[in-house]
Amino acid sequence: MSNKNKYGKVAILMGGNTTEREVSFMSGKAILASLIKSGVDAFAFDPAEEPLENLKKHGCDRALIIIHGKNGEDGKLQGALEYLQIPYTGSGVMASAIGMDKYRTKMIWSSLGIPVAKSQFLEKANYNSDAFKLDLPLPVIVKPADDGSTLGFSKVYKPEELTQAINYAFEKSNKILIEEMIIGDEFTITIVDGKIYPIIKIEAPQGEYDFEHKYYSDETKYLCNYDLGAIQPQIEAFALLGYHGIGASGVARSDFMINHAGQVYFLEINTIPGMTGHSLVPQSLATVGIDFDKLCLMILDGAGLGK
Repeated sequence: MSNKNKYGKVAILMGGNTTEREVSFMSGKAILASLIKSGVDAFAFDPAEEPLENLKKHGCDRALIIIHGKNGEDGKLQGALEYLQIPYTGSGVMASAIGMDKYRTKMIWSSLGIPVAKSQFLEKANYNSDAFKLDLPLPVIVKPADDGSTLGFSKVYKPEELTQAINYAFEKSNKILIEEMIIGDEFTITIVDGKIYPIIKIEAPQGEYDFEHKYYSDETKYLCNYDLGAIQPQIEAFALLGYHGIGASGVARSDFMINHAGQVYFLEINTIPGMTGHSLVPQSLATVGIDFDKLCLMILDGAGLGK
């Protein structure tokens, strides 16, 4: 059976009304080109440019979601596709909503025994800068609790820097997290359909793995198929437990750190990870002989409803 007959007409959902619109297009265009190369009848669809129900008019048989952040990765788009009865890729409504909410992900992971950094949750409606008391020792990380790509992210070393960092995070979201700063090495681990793939160690210049170094810089180093020795089986077990704990499906990527004392801390899970030239999931799978074209078909194979 040809891929055109196997998959039918496939919409690549990219762009969208999200702060990560530009990155989504980078990923989406790469996936679209790959699927067309593989003989799939695929087309680009931007929900910010036309109503989602137009997918039916286009004769869409399944949708591949590559819209990152709010309104793409948080369950809203997944719920709309469920209503339209269009099979889609990645995690379902519940897992997408939980995975996008870093605070509730941490609550679930902590209850499962997965090590996470200590944190303090703030909502904009209840925040009073004059009455606020930090419950964590400095230094801390301040970031939105429900967005990605390090947008609204700050490192705080001095008390006088805290209010500005909080206000900056609130510009991106109404919910933010203040976390203890873990000093150490950063890693990521990919899971596809419940199977673990090789770990990548991330070495960004001066340890600043920010938006620029994630998507545009060639200075960031990715050490693929990184061997963590005796602790690796435990880390892989934590990653799988975290994936299943939020009910994830399809492709996901969990980020974690190991401090200088050798303690492991899981940071977050990405249920729609990037697929750009700098992205980590394609690099991980490439180390075991799965190229980008095969990966795109694997993702498409996972399309479904009622996840």
